[in-house]
Amino acid sequence: MGYPQIEHHGAKDGVTGSCHQLDMNATTSLLVDCGLFQGDDASIPSGEGGSRLPIDFPLDTIKALVVTHVHIDHVGRIPYLLAAGFEGPILCSEASAKLLPIVLEDAFKLSFSRDQQRIERYIDIVESRLVALPYQHWFTLVDTDELNARIRLQRAGHIIGSAYVEIDLNYPQAGESKRIVFSGDLGAPHAPFLMPPQSPERADILVLESTYGDRLHEDRQTRRQRLEAVIEQALQDQGTVLIPAFSIGRTQELLYELEEIIHTRSVGANSLANMLPSETVPASSTSVGASLLANSTTDRPPLPTETSVTPIPPLSTEERAAPILPLPSEKRANSEHLPLPSEKRANSEHLPLPSGERAGVRGREAMPENGITSESTGVRGNETSLAISSDAEQPPLPQRERAGERGQKTAQNETPLAESHSPDQTTTNWPELPIILDSPLASRFTAAYRELKPFWNQEARDRVQSGRRPLAFEQLITIDSHSDHQRIVNHLAQTARPAIVIAGGGMCSGGRIVNYLKAMLGDKRHNVLFVGYQAKGTPGHAIQTYGPKGGYVNLDGERFDIRAGISSIGGYSAHADKKGLVEFVTGMQQWPTEIRVVHGEQKAKQALGAQLHASYKQQNRPDVRITTGRMEDMSEQGGNYAP
Repeated sequence: MGYPQIEHHGAKDGVTGSCHQLDMNATTSLLVDCGLFQGDDASIPSGEGGSRLPIDFPLDTIKALVVTHVHIDHVGRIPYLLAAGFEGPILCSEASAKLLPIVLEDAFKLSFSRDQQRIERYIDIVESRLVALPYQHWFTLVDTDELNARIRLQRAGHIIGSAYVEIDLNYPQAGESKRIVFSGDLGAPHAPFLMPPQSPERADILVLESTYGDRLHEDRQTRRQRLEAVIEQALQDQGTVLIPAFSIGRTQELLYELEEIIHTRSVGANSLANMLPSETVPASSTSVGASLLANSTTDRPPLPTETSVTPIPPLSTEERAAPILPLPSEKRANSEHLPLPSEKRANSEHLPLPSGERAGVRGREAMPENGITSESTGVRGNETSLAISSDAEQPPLPQRERAGERGQKTAQNETPLAESHSPDQTTTNWPELPIILDSPLASRFTAAYRELKPFWNQEARDRVQSGRRPLAFEQLITIDSHSDHQRIVNHLAQTARPAIVIAGGGMCSGGRIVNYLKAMLGDKRHNVLFVGYQAKGTPGHAIQTYGPKGGYVNLDGERFDIRAGISSIGGYSAHADKKGLVEFVTGMQQWPTEIRVVHGEQKAKQALGAQLHASYKQQNRPDVRITTGRMEDMSEQGGNYAP
């Protein structure tokens, strides 16, 4: 039996549950990610409706786990991995080491226990296993007469801390060597905070994600303008804009973009006010934004004051001038050699990472079981199965007030308000529009992001140096307690106050977004804006698909008709599109001879495989073998897939 070999324990037939095992020889293997299955992927392929949570593969040869990034579909089964007896180190980037304990604490509460003492012990175990690796440095995993293995992490540009993994394997006795690359999730260009990924120098075998392998993103350079236009249009309905968002990555990017819109509008408004005499500014220019919340003379009560954050003072001169310093050296792996344990490594020679208190991991009360949701997984209460909406074909609702009224508003058919509105119509007063972040978990990640400025790109750091706070601006209102969450939901549902709500639960399978949807989907004044991928089988996919047709969605077993406006902006995907994925391969000096296409729906994998073959043929490269899970191999240039 020849080595290396690769086994796929997840994301082989779908988009979630990433988990790949690299068998380096008969006794030594490496696990890359251990993620949670979501949506349709959460059911056993045989259709028996069972759970895919348990670890169903042997662990005896697995010496270490490498985490590409901390999204739940890449790390959500780690609690089950530890429960199954895995005792090796958990390798990840420095920024991921800061974020991972927060994610795993939430996953542990969901899957095992909300007892605070058990959670503390569990987090202690996780932190003792973590080994933080800086980017662009090789670290030795195994060094024997039979095998030399080393690993290097490179920026993937997906979320802060994301990485693709390069693994060099040398077999001295056989005189052979291989380089294997696991892409993890690759990001797209022009993302806030992040530097775009660079292709590796070479790869013999590439395990490549394909989430958007069959499509191209909208122009990402103008996505902020499209976001502004979509929100402006939605707010003309005199209601609230709901944005389902994942707690990690997407939420912080949205806050960054919204702060830029507010800043630009504030500068513009100040410039106009300075240019015009005060009597020339009509009273009708009052916006549909937060000024109505604060100064309304109607019968609408103000927002609950307990939910507002205290305005944050501007940065001091010292803070602006302070250099952006790298993480202290003790947070990093302090050796280029990472000896793998043959027994428990409770007293690892590698210094454990600092306590999670710095990222808000500690000192949190256990979540009460009164309806608060576990946001990172989209699962409610203590349930271990997802509350999935039926995604079967739906008959349209009768043609009533909402059905067919507006259709889906997309960036392609948007008309900027400045062009489509008559002069006497009001526009949004962005500097006073409340931005409500209703996700305790997202708030904790946002605080951690603020501590990870050394990993921000130059543009983001320049904003901080200029005195701006892209993740803590004045208009931002954060909601923590469940009681405040319920009050805000009821208030916005009853009054239809104009506001932007970013709520936890990116695919609407759980999280606080579900309560907003239940209360507001049936009201045509409100709008739902999707900025991320919606996997088949999730309520988000059903809303996105059937909402524009006047359809319905099942939430927690109850049917809700959709009369709210439904919009989507594709340019906010954190994944590379088909062009970016192909360029990741063609940007290498030495192209792979084998590509395993994973982490995608079959249509996306097929389209990406065909495009890769076409690229090899166009550049007169040697033939490549491409495998796509359920499909047969494509071993001929331009070959066909066969089921």
